[in-house]
Amino acid sequence: MTETLKGKKILIVDDEPDVLEALSELLDMCEIDYARNFETAEKLLDENSYDAAILDIMGVKGYDLLELATERDLPALMLTAHAFSPDHFVKSIKKGAFSYIPKVEMVDIAIYLDDTIQAKLEDNRKSQIWFRKLKPIFDKKFGSDWLFQYKKDFEKIIKKNSDLTYLREELDKIFLAKCTSDNEIAK
Repeated sequence: MTETLKGKKILIVDDEPDVLEALSELLDMCEIDYARNFETAEKLLDENSYDAAILDIMGVKGYDLLELATERDLPALMLTAHAFSPDHFVKSIKKGAFSYIPKVEMVDIAIYLDDTIQAKLEDNRKSQIWFRKLKPIFDKKFGSDWLFQYKKDFEKIIKKNSDLTYLREELDKIFLAKCTSDNEIAK
């Protein structure tokens, strides 16, 4: 993994200095540019080329930055503490984020970044280790049926981007489990 990330140019945008410092230490094998606000990040995006971006959602206009990254075909990871909700998860993926990572899982950012860069290099999102690894955390925070509740949103996202097979697989499992459970109750 470290070899894949070695020398990769990464833009990190977060308004919290301690988060920027922690990410710097966790990703010391990468070449990193930092921004603490939207304006600086926008300027860096205009002036430089990056292999990936790590974007906070709140405080830096993260969704606006995600739009700029998507326009540049730059894979983005959304990193959040205050916007850790199913609505923000759906919005992030819908707007083109490669992953949605809670800040409490930042210690594994190199794994998620590697996964994102590999998916981009392979021109697909099928690997997506991040979702499988974080799904138990999402389930605990959002409730075990959160994917089912957002099924229509995810169906639209999947229809638009067929490479999101990890979401399709999870939705199929949940739908099957829900149908089985409903049948058991009906008996």
